[in-house]
Amino acid sequence: MNKLFQYLRTQTFRKNLIIALISGIVFLLLLFYSLRFYTRHGEALEVPVLKGISIEGAINKLENQGFRYQVDSVYQADKKPGLVIEQDPDAGTKVKRNRTLYLTIITKNAPEVQLPNLTEMALLEAVSTLNNYGLKLGDTIYIPDIARDRVLDVKYGGQKITTGQPIPKGSKIDLVLGNGMGESEVTVPNLVGYTLDEAIFSLKGASLTLGTVKYMGPVADSSSVRVISQTPEADPSGEKKVSIGTPVNLALSN
Repeated sequence: MNKLFQYLRTQTFRKNLIIALISGIVFLLLLFYSLRFYTRHGEALEVPVLKGISIEGAINKLENQGFRYQVDSVYQADKKPGLVIEQDPDAGTKVKRNRTLYLTIITKNAPEVQLPNLTEMALLEAVSTLNNYGLKLGDTIYIPDIARDRVLDVKYGGQKITTGQPIPKGSKIDLVLGNGMGESEVTVPNLVGYTLDEAIFSLKGASLTLGTVKYMGPVADSSSVRVISQTPEADPSGEKKVSIGTPVNLALSN
């Protein structure tokens, strides 16, 4: 033990101790500056404001400042195409050079969706379904039917479309609905003097049907006979009406 204390008091020990301290300090300094260089300490860049500008302007900013970027797109009918609506990281965030930024822009072309099955749905349910598919309600067209506010038919651009048909997202869909009033009533047309074919055509136009056909007397040529009476009779005033689909009986004669 005495020899140890004697050695600690020697000049050789002090010299070795100083060399060890200096070496340790040099090692720590080298390590510190190496880490600074490796991590590029102090070279962080601030993410520019990209949201709300065109994709062309955003790309120009990013390339000038040394950023990388990736672009995704979504469709929104009420937004200007090519506009940046989202960015990640947010503006003002400190990041390293060459960091990849992610942008979301409005696409110019609407993606297509398949028309959902809306038939027999209530109006509110149909509107909700349209919204879920990215579609909009256009006109509501009511026709006589006992199913009130039930979807009977679906139209797009004035034409009937079927379930599963692809249409652009954001399109307006017209719904044909029942008015809940059941069968409407129509005026019986005057068929006296018509041929049978003319009478049938007139009945279809009035949403009525042909009832019994009775020929009065011998008929040599059926194409030449004419209606001489009908049941129910026509009402010149138009006040007397019958339900749609009512059969009209005809009596014909030469």
